[in-house]
Amino acid sequence: MKTVTLYSTVAGVLVFAGFIQGLRKEDCEVCITVVEKFASTLTSDIKSNPKKIEDEFRKFCKTSKNKENRFCYYLGGLEDSATGILGELSKPLSWSMPADKVCEKLKKKDSQICDLRYDKTIDLRTVDLKKLKVRDLRKILSDWDETCEGCIEKPDFIARIEELKPQYMSHQEL
Repeated sequence: MKTVTLYSTVAGVLVFAGFIQGLRKEDCEVCITVVEKFASTLTSDIKSNPKKIEDEFRKFCKTSKNKENRFCYYLGGLEDSATGILGELSKPLSWSMPADKVCEKLKKKDSQICDLRYDKTIDLRTVDLKKLKVRDLRKILSDWDETCEGCIEKPDFIARIEELKPQYMSHQEL
């Protein structure tokens, strides 16, 4: 009986510790990176006013690209955004809340925010294809505008990439 109590106590502490720790950068990389980058551009007079923060974020979003642009879209920082939760960004920033905590709040409003990931650049000369995820193998093929007909398992994708490698990489790169 004491062992069960001990295990449940340890489990409770671990869950609580995970809750206190909050989001890690790799859990919500685009959000945390963008919020940190954006917050560093704000002057002290803008930082104290949520409305000014929202206006600055809209300006910031006009120059964003790729995943950062998608993040802006989710928050309502773009003219064509379908929704707007900029207040969930501007108010916490005006309180000097850290980026990971801001992203935690944003994730509660829209879980897609933390699904955004930066595309990894894969060096095909040095990478062990067997260690990559299928999603990364598919991305390599997609970048080459190639498909893998009948590929079901990881070795199928690896074989297709190895087959196409000479065509897409110069002899010096191989």
